[in-house]
Amino acid sequence: MSETVTIRGFVATEPRHLVTEGGLPITSFRLVSTRRRFNRDTSSWEDADTNWYTVSSFRRLASNVAGCVSKGDPVVVSGRLCIREWTGEQRGITAEIEADGIGHDLSWGRSEFTRGGGETDSASAPGPVASEQEAEPAESVPVAA
Repeated sequence: MSETVTIRGFVATEPRHLVTEGGLPITSFRLVSTRRRFNRDTSSWEDADTNWYTVSSFRRLASNVAGCVSKGDPVVVSGRLCIREWTGEQRGITAEIEADGIGHDLSWGRSEFTRGGGETDSASAPGPVASEQEAEPAESVPVAA
C-alpha cells in the first residue's frame, strides 16, 4: 500500500545522515504524532492515539534535513506512506514515509529559510530566482489604525 500523506509531529530521534557508495545522500529519523483531545468532564487536554513513522529523505532534501532538523523539532512531513509487515522472532507492522517535503511546523515557533545548500539535481532544482535588485518592489498596503 502506498498513499500520499501529510503528517504533523515531532522528530523523535536524531536524524541519521549517510551517503551511499553511489553518492546518494539519505537522511532518516523517527517521527511521533500524538492526537490530543479536549476532555469536557475535566476541562483539560489529554493525549489520545500515538503513531510512529520512519521518515526517509533523499538527495538535496536529505542534505538539507541533516543540516536543519534536530531531535525534538516540530515538523510537517509530506510524502508517500508505505505500510510494511515484517517477521522474525516477532511479527509487526512498520509505517514508513518517503518524504517529498519536510519543514518546521510554524504553529510551534519561528524558523528562518535560507535558499540553497545540499546536493543539487536537475529534477528538483528550482527555477531562476530574481536578485533583490531585480525583484519588483512590494506593494504597500494601508493599515487602519
